[in-house]
Order: sequence, then C-alpha cells, then structure tokens
Amino acid sequence: MARTGYAKGANSGHVTEQRDLKPKPSSRKGKLGKRTALTRAIAREVVGLAPYERRILDMIKTGGASADKRIYKFAKRRLGSHKRALQKREDIKAVNAQQRARAAAGTK
Repeated sequence: MARTGYAKGANSGHVTEQRDLKPKPSSRKGKLGKRTALTRAIAREVVGLAPYERRILDMIKTGGASADKRIYKFAKRRLGSHKRALQKREDIKAVNAQQRARAAAGTK
C-alpha cells in the first residue's frame, strides 16, 4: 500500500515508491527439483529401503488399527521431527502400494 506522508496512522511515513524485489532463495526452500527427484528415484531403485524403512513397511503390512500411530512414533524417533515422520510414513505407504500393484500385475 502507498504511504500517505502523514506521521501517524496505518500507512504513515514518507511517501516512497514500492520496489519489486527479486525472490529470495529461501522462498524455494523445501521444493523438490527435477534433478534431485531423479537422483533420489535412481538411488531408491538401486539401493532399496533402509533397515528402519523396511521395519516401517513391515508395520504397514502387519499393522492393525493402531498401526499409523505406531509407525508415526517410530519414524519420529528415528527422524527427529513431526513433519519428517509424517512425510516418511506417506512415502513408505506409497512404496507399499507400488509393490502391491506390481504383485497384482504380475499375477494377471
């Protein structure tokens, strides 16, 4: 909003022109680039799951009603934060779904 030139009020201060600033690199933080996504996909394909990820996958397969909460607590202990634990849980669920889809396609 334009400044009014008045000393008091919502838009107080010397009348100036608003500059358009270049976006800061921090505005990109957390977004996944194409190159990084490709690299991670290749690494996952070649290396497979980490031991703790295999344990989460096993919990998904065998878990009952409280599986989601147990998986979350386990992942949070290993990864350290709420957000990372939720993301990992969804990631491993996607891996499980892909495995089930491949198995279903293989039997037909």
